[in-house]
Amino acid sequence: MWESSGAGCPLGNKIPEFNELVHQNRWREALDRLLETNNFPEFTGRVCPAPCEGSCVLGIIENPVSIKSIECAIIDKGFEEGWMIPRPPLQRTGRKVAIVGSGPSGLAAADQLNKMGHFVTVFERADRIGGLMMYGVPNMKTDKIGVVQRRVNLMAEEGVTFVVNANVGSDPLYSIERLRSENDAVILACGATKPRDLTIPGRELSGVHFAMEFLHANTKSLLDSNLEDGKYISARGKKVVVIGGGDTGTDCIGTSIRHGCTSLVNLELLSKPPSTRAADNPWPQWPRIFRVDYGHQEAATKFGKDPRTYGVLTKRFIGDGNGKVKALEVVRVKWEKVDGRFQLKEMEGSEEIIEADLVLLAMGFLGPEATIAEKLGLEKDNRSNFKAQFGDFATSVDGVFAAGDCRRGQSLVVWAITEGRQAAAAVDKYLSRYDQNAAATGDSTPSGTGLVQPVAA
Repeated sequence: MWESSGAGCPLGNKIPEFNELVHQNRWREALDRLLETNNFPEFTGRVCPAPCEGSCVLGIIENPVSIKSIECAIIDKGFEEGWMIPRPPLQRTGRKVAIVGSGPSGLAAADQLNKMGHFVTVFERADRIGGLMMYGVPNMKTDKIGVVQRRVNLMAEEGVTFVVNANVGSDPLYSIERLRSENDAVILACGATKPRDLTIPGRELSGVHFAMEFLHANTKSLLDSNLEDGKYISARGKKVVVIGGGDTGTDCIGTSIRHGCTSLVNLELLSKPPSTRAADNPWPQWPRIFRVDYGHQEAATKFGKDPRTYGVLTKRFIGDGNGKVKALEVVRVKWEKVDGRFQLKEMEGSEEIIEADLVLLAMGFLGPEATIAEKLGLEKDNRSNFKAQFGDFATSVDGVFAAGDCRRGQSLVVWAITEGRQAAAAVDKYLSRYDQNAAATGDSTPSGTGLVQPVAA
């Protein structure tokens, strides 16, 4: 029912109930209520933009209830009090499910299917489990050991198998054909990781990077060596320009400040949002208004002003003659409605040169990488996502399901968890029919004898 809804929480969290239980100091009951609908409140409570708060009634007249902070406090108290202990399933069905991708969607599907008694193996191509929660979100927003790895360890103790450095579809050891043959179902939860590029003159210059290159390398180096190995893109002493105004851009700003950049500019193509709701954006819709996030606050404190400039189009990157970027040429634009559609128009005489020796492209993602889809012959939608209906999650290939950003496109952590949970239910239903058919034919033999052994996360 949430596929077309723009208000509230896609997870269906029982927000008034756990808020009231916290108010009554009944924290254990609040935890139980929260976990009924949300597998990972420690993730959503830290990185979700909280569409629920946009639907809070209090928000009509003043600031809404800080729901995500309450959610985070509940789960953190649950771990602190020792309430979050391993609870492996009492029985196993004998059925095996492979999950490709260990972001919030893949982990949610794994958690649900494991609780149902199925054997679950999660394959991750990186060297650590967690997907974007591990390598896409900076450590200052979500601690990797104390939050992400803590949850992975709990799931492993409950019986979920994790395999790292497993590039499914590219590494012959982890071919998609082998996963299909040795499991009863496969869930693709590999995210929308293909970044939107800026194909303008000078794109090839050294110093121009995708945001995720920057963030991933920074977190890996931080975890591996506390940044002592030098295997990351440093912003120290550099003039940084971030192109793109979403959460990823904000994370690039915050990380660059921590590196010690000397200047910081954030360019956004769209116009500056209004300070209050527009007439066509009523409550309880998500308020499309101007916001100040942690990166903007930090930049304003360090450099004396908000780093964002709106209505700016980058025309070209300018090199220093030695293959390195030294500046950008930009132009101001305005948006005009033509035949009912907005079009941008360059403002004559507004051209400007902005100095930069590190440019980070944070303009969103176009969809999942194509390798697995091509190997499987998967049908894709018109946005290159893996085609599967919401609620069913079955792809065009029998026994293969898709969930999260690889199915719906770039989205929120709450949508990722929602899709993982519901895809797990769809797979369980599929396996139940499988068992019924097997019983009818007298063949109830489970699939293969196991592809891998558990690997330490």
